[in-house]
Amino acid sequence: MTLKPLMMAVAAAVCLPALAQSQLTVVNFGGANGAAQKKAYIETFEKAGTGKILPVEYNGEQAKIKAMVETKKVTWDVVEVESPDVNRGCDEGLFEKIDWSKVGSKADFQPAAVHECGVGTFVWSTVMAYNADKLKTAPTTWGDFWDTKKFTGKRGMRKGARYNVEFALMADGVKTADVYKVLATKDGADRAFKKLTELKANIQFWEAGAQPPQFLVAGDVVMTTAFNGRIDAAQREGKNLQITWTGGIYDLDYWVMPKGTPNKDLALKFIALASSPDAQAEYARNISYGPTNNKALAKLDAKVLKLLPTSPANSKDALQFNTHFWADQGEALEKRFAAWAAQ
Repeated sequence: MTLKPLMMAVAAAVCLPALAQSQLTVVNFGGANGAAQKKAYIETFEKAGTGKILPVEYNGEQAKIKAMVETKKVTWDVVEVESPDVNRGCDEGLFEKIDWSKVGSKADFQPAAVHECGVGTFVWSTVMAYNADKLKTAPTTWGDFWDTKKFTGKRGMRKGARYNVEFALMADGVKTADVYKVLATKDGADRAFKKLTELKANIQFWEAGAQPPQFLVAGDVVMTTAFNGRIDAAQREGKNLQITWTGGIYDLDYWVMPKGTPNKDLALKFIALASSPDAQAEYARNISYGPTNNKALAKLDAKVLKLLPTSPANSKDALQFNTHFWADQGEALEKRFAAWAAQ
């Protein structure tokens, strides 16, 4: 082999690892959320020539991330996780720390989006929903949700304590700002379950996020708790389902990087793009989850803003899901709820 071909071969060999590392594995929950991320983030990232993305869907199983990190065989680079998991995983050392100087100014983001191990990517809400074709008078409070004389029919509720005990206290007159303070006491928890018992005969439980809109369309329930993105998806399919935002419970999903990802720099570039105002505004146009970068709101028209948990009108009486409360008391409340539901 002459010197020139040899040098070219060496150069090609040196470049191979770099080429291999230009593919990023991004993991999310799929569905309408995954489709919106594909359009707003993944396609934009690839068009910019920054790297190729391999999208992967999962069900939030943190055990898989833990196994990768502990065996030092990390194949996922960026993973979408829910708020309890960003805290737990950070405490357990499963995630890389975020270099915020490479993501954006912390001041531009909702305070809850700024985490040492994660970047909040969107705000979603558990809300009250109803079928406007079947219910001519709109419910406006959680008191209305409990009022089976004024609004006859079944109520859809998630099978679990989370959200339901908070909604029960609101229905019983507790102000949004005081819900967790009251719920943290024995009397407050008793009060929540007493209120739930008032409605028990009229509850139809749901376990999957796709069920509430199905219940409403079929007329199985007159109103239901629901994830706002699921109602948005049904609206885009032409269903006349509506949301009452009063007392909705909002939460965030976060981007994290599993500890030991070989593509940390590229992963941060993806997170930075997905956290930019333009990309977050495009995401919000495709699914009604609120941007965490406040500068994205100015890029959205009134029609889109009307459907977002983070718009001023919808967030004025919202309650942020308290991950620390549920980490401390969630197990006991869930056990109590399971026993109560089985009675």
